[in-house]
Amino acid sequence: MANPESTTSMSSNPTDSTTTTTAAVAKTAAAVQQPESNQTDVLEERIINDEYKVWKKNSPYLYDLVMTSALEWPSLTCQWLPTLNPSSTKTSTEHSLLLGTHTNDEQNYLMVASVGLPTEDAEIDAREYVDEKEECGGFGSTGNKVEVKIKIMHEGEVHRARYCPSNPFLVATKSPSPDVYVFDLSKHPSFPTAGSSFNPQYVLQGHTSEGYGLAWSPHPSQPRHLISAGEDKLLCLWDLAEAGATVPSLSKLTGHTDVVEDVAWHQTDPSIVGSVGDDRSIKIWDIRVKNATDSTHTREDAHEADVNSIAFNPVQEYLFATGSGDNDVGLWDLRNLKDPLSVFKGHTAEVFNVAWAPFGEGTILGSASADRRVNIWDLARIGQEQTPEDAEDGPPELLFIHGGHTSKLNDLSFNANDDWIVASVSDDNVLQVWSMAENIYADYDDEEADGELDDADLEDDN
Repeated sequence: MANPESTTSMSSNPTDSTTTTTAAVAKTAAAVQQPESNQTDVLEERIINDEYKVWKKNSPYLYDLVMTSALEWPSLTCQWLPTLNPSSTKTSTEHSLLLGTHTNDEQNYLMVASVGLPTEDAEIDAREYVDEKEECGGFGSTGNKVEVKIKIMHEGEVHRARYCPSNPFLVATKSPSPDVYVFDLSKHPSFPTAGSSFNPQYVLQGHTSEGYGLAWSPHPSQPRHLISAGEDKLLCLWDLAEAGATVPSLSKLTGHTDVVEDVAWHQTDPSIVGSVGDDRSIKIWDIRVKNATDSTHTREDAHEADVNSIAFNPVQEYLFATGSGDNDVGLWDLRNLKDPLSVFKGHTAEVFNVAWAPFGEGTILGSASADRRVNIWDLARIGQEQTPEDAEDGPPELLFIHGGHTSKLNDLSFNANDDWIVASVSDDNVLQVWSMAENIYADYDDEEADGELDDADLEDDN
């Protein structure tokens, strides 16, 4: 087999960080001669390794920053915390990232990692990929750094961890237990001491099985409201404002006919939440109706497979996105659920998470998939004309493909304190913090300066 370093070159399309030639993949396939029982696995592993080599070779041209950190255990969750650490300097700022562990029967932890990111004053060189540190865009003599600063004992793996917007010290977690746990970070030592035990500040009861979906209310009128989705087909709502250590549910919402995968709070209306699940439906709820037996609005068969994720746009009140096992990302208008506004096709496997960028006019969306990719979409580009050559690389709204992971993605998070900085975690223990090259998203900034995205920009030909 030819050396992949010599048979590939940088993609002519800067949005794709993993482009390799068809001939190179064909040579890889032809060279593999293994027994039928494991030939497919060997082929896939070799192709993944070849793609990673291409990505690493091209990354200095496609990123302003890439940091790769090998965690001790895989994290199924990641979320940037909103606070900056006081140890920030002129050339770097210390950000905090919420993580968890998924161990093999060993002690699990809820974790907070410190991430050093370069400031505009730092001298960075994105043209060099440092193999030893597995990063590009390094700065200073110490380089970028990821360090776990807080470890709190957790019962079972951390399926999801999310901080409370009104008090970021409060962190809720989902696990194999039906209960939801809430920790006050300020009431735990940085690391477990001798005799430490699992000790959440709140245990929220109501579910009868585990789950993943979890969302705090972002509204000041609901500073301690939390909603959770479970495999028991339920949504459970709690209010921790005056709660004791054990908190019964304030309301249970029933209506899904299968596992509820995710739940999200509307960003401007505190009474609206949305949920999605394995019944392929989207449900919009009015939480003022306690113990509702069905949603106020439902879209059955919203996708052709399980719907795994839902996220409401932070700026445009009627807009939300979904990610599905049919490999697609759906863009929807809350006022009319009959058909999606647009369907984003670009992933080749199940989409686990969708997340909106917190900056700008709400036109940037990220999606994480089992295909080992994080796709970044720009809604302002929907419907733009393409040459046949450009169309081969993906639809016009596909702004960027992050291809630095070699295993399925578990979660992604945009940094609200540093535009275009993304954290992503994958099943092979890898955490990556990255930012695409400025020349790629500069067109987006120019378009945004011309005005907000209009409803007409979202019209789809389907």
